[in-house]
Amino acid sequence: MGGLFQQMRGGRLMARVARSTSWILLGYGGSQGLRLASNLILTRILFPEAFGLMALISLVTVGLMLFSDVGIAPSIAQSKRGDDPDFLNTAWSIQVMRGVILWLIASALALPLAGFYNAPELATYLPIAALTLLITGFNPTRIETAHRHLLMGRLTILDLTSQLIGIVVMVVLAWWLQSVIALVVGGVVGAVAKLALTWAFLPGEANRFRWERAAVHELVKFGKWIFLSTAFWFFASQGDRAVLGKFLSLESLGIYNIAFFLASFAMQLGTAVTGRVMIPVYRDAKHEVAKIAKLRFAISGVTLGLLLLMALVGPWLVGVLYDPRYALGGAIVTLLAVAQIPQVIGMSYDQAALAAGDSQRFFVVSASRAVFQITFLIIGVSQFGIIGAIVGMGLAHLLTHPVMIWLARIHEAWDARHDIICAVGAGSIGAAAIWLHWDAIKALAVLT
Repeated sequence: MGGLFQQMRGGRLMARVARSTSWILLGYGGSQGLRLASNLILTRILFPEAFGLMALISLVTVGLMLFSDVGIAPSIAQSKRGDDPDFLNTAWSIQVMRGVILWLIASALALPLAGFYNAPELATYLPIAALTLLITGFNPTRIETAHRHLLMGRLTILDLTSQLIGIVVMVVLAWWLQSVIALVVGGVVGAVAKLALTWAFLPGEANRFRWERAAVHELVKFGKWIFLSTAFWFFASQGDRAVLGKFLSLESLGIYNIAFFLASFAMQLGTAVTGRVMIPVYRDAKHEVAKIAKLRFAISGVTLGLLLLMALVGPWLVGVLYDPRYALGGAIVTLLAVAQIPQVIGMSYDQAALAAGDSQRFFVVSASRAVFQITFLIIGVSQFGIIGAIVGMGLAHLLTHPVMIWLARIHEAWDARHDIICAVGAGSIGAAAIWLHWDAIKALAVLT
């Protein structure tokens, strides 16, 4: 990817894209490295059920974030007023109020969800974990300003530092208490650390409460479709744990969650890059078709390469990194990685819609993905267990791609050559990975 970016440095925008992408890669790689290190330590201190319980807690907190997302980040990224203090302070005020409301809702849901998932610990731990929603609401909009202008260096360092602080607290408490409360408190401490560090060390004016009607109108007009899109994105991104949490034991869900962390590394990296880089590129260099095509090929190629590597070495990697209690997670890594191939191929297209302010069609794609995913997840897990659930996710991604093409063609972003080359190449290697690990995949039938 480095050689490609050297060719693109003639333009100031592409030079910033290159620098920002490098920081995103460094930040994401560092973040996942810290998560992996903490996982390896914590899985030896705690028990699989602890990670199953945390999967349910994350399901609720992330779900509430998605169900209430009014599109503040993409609004700031694409708006002509994205650097206006009145606009930014109004956006921050909405964000703060949202955080308070989300914490209250999470606390109210704790007891009913504990009964639904037959996990009494949720009633105690969820209100504590949901403090992260309250704290995050106070994060400064200088974070989004840095993203808007592709100035990622300092922000990346602050993100990694706050994550490291939270992980250290988790490990120390886990060793001391031998309880899932260590994971809960560590997450809250990490959120507090990010809030303090970004307020102290990111340049720019401090946010203050402001309520400008014009800014509210613009945020609501753009954000109403983002709100609906992210509500459906919850089902697409968290639907697996929402459904599997009802069908699997906490121990099996914990094994799945560990496997998902490894299998989703590449996809989340690609999403992080496209989500932060492609909106400015589509916004400011829409007619640089050749350069955008090269950038898309580079992002897809790196992401698919990492994804397929995980598909091929997943069972071996789990066997090396984790103790025998997590051995079945290896085959899950292979299946999940292959299932994500169609999603990776189309992941850059929806940013063209957001760059153009077309949040309505962006919602159509999100809704389609969610409907397909939940439908095939439920059918798959109820009829064929966890193998059926993962195959169902793959089918959902495949069926969503034509909808993504429809969106991309409207915004003149679709690249058929890219899709065909990636599909043939990645599909062939993915099929080989499944054949190679077929015996391990069949053994997943014992998970309940």
